[in-house]
Amino acid sequence: MVFRVYPPEQARAIVADALDREPCPVEPDQVEDVRAHVTLLRQRVELLPEAPRTPADTSVHRLKITLSGSKPPIWRRLEVPSTIPLVHLHRAVQDAFEWEDCHLWVFHTPAGDYGVHDPELGHGDATAVTLADVAPTPKTRLTYLYDFGDDWDHDILVEDVAQAEPGAAYPRCLTGRRAAPPEDCGGIPGYDHLCEVLADPFHPEHAELLEWLELDDPADFDPAAFDRDELNDYLAAWAKVLVKP
Repeated sequence: MVFRVYPPEQARAIVADALDREPCPVEPDQVEDVRAHVTLLRQRVELLPEAPRTPADTSVHRLKITLSGSKPPIWRRLEVPSTIPLVHLHRAVQDAFEWEDCHLWVFHTPAGDYGVHDPELGHGDATAVTLADVAPTPKTRLTYLYDFGDDWDHDILVEDVAQAEPGAAYPRCLTGRRAAPPEDCGGIPGYDHLCEVLADPFHPEHAELLEWLELDDPADFDPAAFDRDELNDYLAAWAKVLVKP
């Protein structure tokens, strides 16, 4: 277990973000602990100082995130706060591509590599670095690698940096194309093979892959499907308004 000392302002931001998420107690004693202590914890967080606001606090990065090697391209266009920590950008990419966040990940940026802090791998701490720190201007590129086995490599292009819209909550999805691949299907080559097999009812692996996907009908698997509204509903669970209307 790694222990780290954070300045009060950063500690407040980290704990406040955790408290914004839906509690997920399982055991009876966990339910009791949440009920007994979460209100007190919220009150104590309010006593910590907030970081001073800067113009970057109300700016947003528009990102085009493309799954490298996908043909036709699988991509999402997101707007995220410029000051989003990379660990939260990781969460946004996970949501956008419907990943299950059950594998290792890392951002490769012009300023270095950031993920779960690991000196042996040379990964800096993604909780301590923001998107503006590593990609401050338009046309900057970085990559996000998820699952060091399947190697889902995401090319991230900063298309623009602009002021947030009053009343708009971020992160949000503007548009996108095509469904994301299923988790653990073997990377882009495995996904291409999966699509080929499901399109051919006479393929010897057809029934096996349908069962693996837990589908009764291959028509239920649509590689072209993308629902922006559904994704935004998902992102809304933790999106925040940067500029009050």
